[in-house]
Amino acid sequence: MCTSASAPPRRRPDVAGPQRSAPDPRLVSGFEAALPAMLDDIERLVTTESPSSDLAAVARCAEVVAALGTERLGAEPEFLVRDGVTHLRWRLGSGPRRVLLLGHHDTVWPSGTLATRPYEVRDGVLRGPGCYDMKTGLAMAFHALAALDDVDGVTLLVTGDEELGSPSSRELIESEAAGCAAALVLEGAAAGGALKTARKGVSRYEVQLRGRAAHAGLEPERGVNAAVEAAHQILAVTALANPADGTTVTPTVLSAGTTTNTVPAQGGFAVDVRVADAAEQSRVDRAIRALRPVLDGAGIEITGGPNRPPLQATASTALFHRARELA
Repeated sequence: MCTSASAPPRRRPDVAGPQRSAPDPRLVSGFEAALPAMLDDIERLVTTESPSSDLAAVARCAEVVAALGTERLGAEPEFLVRDGVTHLRWRLGSGPRRVLLLGHHDTVWPSGTLATRPYEVRDGVLRGPGCYDMKTGLAMAFHALAALDDVDGVTLLVTGDEELGSPSSRELIESEAAGCAAALVLEGAAAGGALKTARKGVSRYEVQLRGRAAHAGLEPERGVNAAVEAAHQILAVTALANPADGTTVTPTVLSAGTTTNTVPAQGGFAVDVRVADAAEQSRVDRAIRALRPVLDGAGIEITGGPNRPPLQATASTALFHRARELA
């Protein structure tokens, strides 16, 4: 149930036939009338900063999302706290789960970003930290669900750690999706408003190097330089990329050493991998795990691995066409 007087009229989608018809003008006019309320909702969400690494900020944002969802849907969510991260779940109706709507309320933007990137709507463009990824999607989900006659069996899951790779919510997402006929992720569209029917798989690694400390000026030859070892390994990892197949292997965060006059005894770097198919993900994983030290006396430890498998278009094309027909 929508508490706003400008809510769009309720209408059950016509699922009888495959023919794509023009949008119902009543539904369109209803959503156009609801636009001011939707923008107000987006502003409430965007002006509540929620960087993934700040658990208190994520919890505060969850309260705002929960209150907004309760207003629009007439139902309160469950608060699910996993490893200190606050997630929200609305299970609408009492029937078996049929459709999962998935979103997240955490963002990549650090606290204080609003001071330099304030929320605004200017020249038809909405701006603010997290407005695209993906607080606008959450507001749209609430308004879309509020416009439906029948939401029995629909689950809306809003997680709080997506930007970190969903470490505490992955199992929750998988368990909610199990048995559903469809799962729709409400992230922002691609260029031109295109819906995404495929995405690359993601792997993440931490490569830790061990060396031996020595005085950098008096006896550097007695040390084993972990920074130099890291340089060798970074070049080896970078060479695993395969642009022709859409595979990127990118060293990102890098650290080594403690002082400017000491041969680094420790070093390490993170690796971000994106692949278009499972075979490439396996190839890169095997190669990274096969890395061996180059310098005598150095050591290497590798943690991490595949985080998400690729979503290939063959798995979602039918659902995309169905959604387009119903739209």
